[in-house]
Amino acid sequence: MYDLIIRNGRVYDGTGNDWIKADVAVTGDSLTLLRGNTTEVPAARTIDASGKVVCPGFIDMHAHSGLVILSQPRHEPKVRQGITTEMIGVDGNSYAPMLETEDLEHFIDLNAGLDGRPPEGVRWSTVDEYLDVLDRKIAVNVAYIMGNSPLRISAMGWDDRRPTEVEARKQLDLVARGMEEGAWGISTGLTYPPGSFATTEELIELSKVADRYGGIYVTHVRFTLGDRHVDPIREALDIGTGSGIPVHISHFNSGWPFPGAHRKLLALVDERRSAGLQVTADVYPYIYSSTRLESQLPDWAHDGGMPKLIERMADEAWRTKLAADPDMRRRDPSKTILANFSLAKNKKLEGKTFADAMDILNKSLVDTLCDLLLEENFNLVQIGTNGNSVNVRRFLEHPTTMLGSDALLIGEAVSPRTYGAAPTMLGDLVREEGLLTMADCIRKLTSLPAQTLGLPDRGLLRDGYKADIVVFDAATVSSPATIDNPKQFPVGIEYVLVNGTVVVDRGEHTGALAGRALRRGA
Repeated sequence: MYDLIIRNGRVYDGTGNDWIKADVAVTGDSLTLLRGNTTEVPAARTIDASGKVVCPGFIDMHAHSGLVILSQPRHEPKVRQGITTEMIGVDGNSYAPMLETEDLEHFIDLNAGLDGRPPEGVRWSTVDEYLDVLDRKIAVNVAYIMGNSPLRISAMGWDDRRPTEVEARKQLDLVARGMEEGAWGISTGLTYPPGSFATTEELIELSKVADRYGGIYVTHVRFTLGDRHVDPIREALDIGTGSGIPVHISHFNSGWPFPGAHRKLLALVDERRSAGLQVTADVYPYIYSSTRLESQLPDWAHDGGMPKLIERMADEAWRTKLAADPDMRRRDPSKTILANFSLAKNKKLEGKTFADAMDILNKSLVDTLCDLLLEENFNLVQIGTNGNSVNVRRFLEHPTTMLGSDALLIGEAVSPRTYGAAPTMLGDLVREEGLLTMADCIRKLTSLPAQTLGLPDRGLLRDGYKADIVVFDAATVSSPATIDNPKQFPVGIEYVLVNGTVVVDRGEHTGALAGRALRRGA
């Protein structure tokens, strides 16, 4: 007897092929496809999926869940979208290995406006320990990649300089150990210090080690490099060419809001792929970006780490220097929404633009930024509103791209992608616009990310694969989340199974925490 059978659905296996008529049976954490008349096949539970789509669970290739999921393990905004696996550790901002406890605490503080905070008393040092903290305690699976910021901090501290020979070797050793403990690759966030202090050559050497273990290089590119358009992508691809590692570009649609930005970038990707480099990218189907508010500060402000940064931010002379920085002078505060305030006196700023906050507080941009960050212990989020919807769609059409929600899960004024990334692709881009076929959209949500990461038994509905499964209504699937009212769960996603356990049942979370910390080589 099977534990569960999903009957009568339109089964998309995740390969990009059209649907087939089949039933999907679950035993333990694995699945079996059943053909023909199965009405006499016994099961402890049957789900009737008549008229519905049955497909593999969705894989989010850019998730900022690495800390907040420990405080909110039900992970409802994501699993109720049909997301069953997330890649965490993105943007260079992961949390293991972190050899010194004090460094971990400082890094948690620095990233509090990006990834939230873990529960008090839940800490770790190595990749192995971090994965143990996550395993079987959360609602979805996670695949972890090591950010180069903790590698750099653990090997050489927080300073803006090149590593010594000994420090460089220590970073390489940390990459090797982390890969052996189950990491799937390395990531960079080359606008996030201290990882952004790394040179191209330093990153090539780190990537060579990860590549030897079959890992990938996942990069938030150095947006400030050269022409701030093609040059950032060229550096990422040069790292792949120099090391041999597959390159995955994070939030490919972010950073270039001007019309036609996609053309040169996609042409460069196609050129390198033709030359033999494996290149993929993730995209979120929105014009709204989001990150920690602290990222408004330039790289040079972070030299030496958090204690020095906090000391400088309170200094008037330093603020005058900051106000003269060219990047600060070109900021448009009307294009940024603020979120995640905790102090009663600042609650009135939740969901307001940065320009509104400056007016309400009657302060300059620099004073508003520094005062709010210091008062709120760096917990603040910013949401950008200057994306280009045409670029987003051109990136999503490309055969190498897949879903990366880049969703932040803290604050009240979250980006709508936190609740709606996958259903927006299925509803808006497939059903309403016809930009993607259903089969290809499901491929971008399932098998393509699984193949990119190297997951051996997920991303497809195939005998013996893990039973990560979504059942949804193609006629109604959609996201009601908006920039003004973002915290709304999707419509039409009826069942979600993670490792054979029903986590979403008739659209409601069951409370099951069936997620695993997936380890490369395990």
